[in-house]
Amino acid sequence: MTSSVSRRGLLAAAGAAGAAGLLGAGPASASGAAPAAAARGAAALVVHGARVFTGTPGGAPATAVAVGRDGRILAVGGDAEVRRLAGRDTEVVDGRGATLMSGIHDGHVHPLGAGDRSLRPSLEGAETTAAELTEILTGFLADTGGAGAEPDTWLVVEDWNPVGLLPAGTLPHHALLDALPTRRPVVLVGGDGHNLWASQRALDIAGITAATPDPAGGRIVKGADGQPTGVLKDDAQDLVKRHVPEPTRAALVEACAKVLAQAAASGVTTMMDALVGRHELELYQALSAAGRLPQRIVPAIRLDVEQTKDPAASVAYARGLEREFRGVAGLRFGTVKVFLDGVIEYPAQTAALLDPYLDGQGRPTGNRGELYTSAADYGRLTAAFNGIGWQMHAHGLGDRAVRTALDGYEAALRATGRRDLRNTVAHLQLVDPADLPRFARLGVAACMQLQWATADTWTMEALLPYIGPERHRRMYPARSLERAGARLTGGSDWPVDALQVWNQLRTAIDRRGAYGAGALHPELEALSRTSTLRMHTLGTAWQLRQDGLTGTVERGKAADLVLLDRDVTRCPVADISGTGVRMTLVGGRVVHDGDSAAGRAASAGLARGAAAPRPAAYAAVHGGRHRACGCSGH
Repeated sequence: MTSSVSRRGLLAAAGAAGAAGLLGAGPASASGAAPAAAARGAAALVVHGARVFTGTPGGAPATAVAVGRDGRILAVGGDAEVRRLAGRDTEVVDGRGATLMSGIHDGHVHPLGAGDRSLRPSLEGAETTAAELTEILTGFLADTGGAGAEPDTWLVVEDWNPVGLLPAGTLPHHALLDALPTRRPVVLVGGDGHNLWASQRALDIAGITAATPDPAGGRIVKGADGQPTGVLKDDAQDLVKRHVPEPTRAALVEACAKVLAQAAASGVTTMMDALVGRHELELYQALSAAGRLPQRIVPAIRLDVEQTKDPAASVAYARGLEREFRGVAGLRFGTVKVFLDGVIEYPAQTAALLDPYLDGQGRPTGNRGELYTSAADYGRLTAAFNGIGWQMHAHGLGDRAVRTALDGYEAALRATGRRDLRNTVAHLQLVDPADLPRFARLGVAACMQLQWATADTWTMEALLPYIGPERHRRMYPARSLERAGARLTGGSDWPVDALQVWNQLRTAIDRRGAYGAGALHPELEALSRTSTLRMHTLGTAWQLRQDGLTGTVERGKAADLVLLDRDVTRCPVADISGTGVRMTLVGGRVVHDGDSAAGRAASAGLARGAAAPRPAAYAAVHGGRHRACGCSGH
């Protein structure tokens, strides 16, 4: 026996049964009886000396867990009783008093987008003067081929901060990019995912002129002279992006495999990819075939604005993709994603609000944001998918978009009578108080990304003056939703910024996190430690309709587990941010071993991301999130 977690026997322990677990087959039995492996005696793995967070109410404290050779949990209890299940070839791991718990379930994330982004230079959300930005971009030109890339190789830069030009209020214009020492087309992709800044050469390639109309769900920003400024919002970004050459499939698969390994090193065992089309499914197929898909994946098939108006065609489209890719190990279909609005922060202000945005001086404007789908259309679409047993996942950030989603879900419930579909609204930055109890009444999951619930440049300078103090106090209303009986679920929306799962959980508790300049109304909306841990395990497993399989540490459930380097149930809240993951298992199979070379490399990648610069605190808080949500799919 050994304390190592990387031995060949453990890696192979799950066998065929563990692979079946990755597909979500075979929920735990209602009786809770131990699986057949118990009768054979020895467990594949025993972890002892830990503090087990089971995620279940009541029950005696547990310090040990045994994992069977079929990838299921054999026993949960005290050290002495569980260690009796260890045999001569059982891996035995000392938990060292740290937490052993269910793996993190990410209910809204875009891991393939993170892989794609990693292939291009990044501004990391930095705030810069025009001169500083010019110097950085000139360096990127040299780093991406220099003179040999002239004149036609695109320079695409990720994580541009749309409010980051200094002095504050400076607006982007293609003239700055045109002045760079290059003839190459240049594109800066906004970290908020709702803005893109293009050079004149890029606009010319895309055929964008003063006469080009705004596409559905997007806007071409034009100056006082009527000419395009180079800034494209939301779905208008695709006018340029469709001309940018794609990386090779091999490069993209390799990049995605690396970021998935980083997610495993963060303790993530299940992910709902919230923007999926054929391109993403082909990548998952390649990753799975190569044995480099460590998590369970619930792909949410994205529907664009036009598709939402034709429910029958949308169902046929989603069902067609399911038929084509349902044999891919690790994927489980049954979810559709719809983008209802944009983002609330200045300058985008495309989130749909019930009351208008303010002008920064306290005066109402005529802008209530943009609502991309009506409640009637969304209701019909929801009824069509709920009718075949699929669930809906809505991007609803502003309170008008949230209400639209709830109205649609209520209409679908009246039409179908089907209650336990677990339709979801994600983001929930603003929710009208009148809508809080509707989540519980309608059985709707409230999927929140609470790493953004901190006082930083995005929630203060880019938001408070434009919505006023009353609405600002209701930002990310986690505790209000919990008190109203809503099912809280968690997500990162990675690649929002660096993947920092444990800082995400810490921020839900103290509403400050590791990078906040202050706390964001903790007296009103902070969650308890237990609520936060359950939200990101069982809560999200419920959202993803796999709570019979994962989300708690119970005998008979799949061994989707994480062993941490500290006790997150008792350590100071601020220390949760720095939590390290010693071991991650999915279906009893080790997908991250912190002591192995591969595990150390994945953890180092996480550390580099966490060390990236942030403007004025937690800068990249919206980076990539809504590009991934649906502003620019393949």
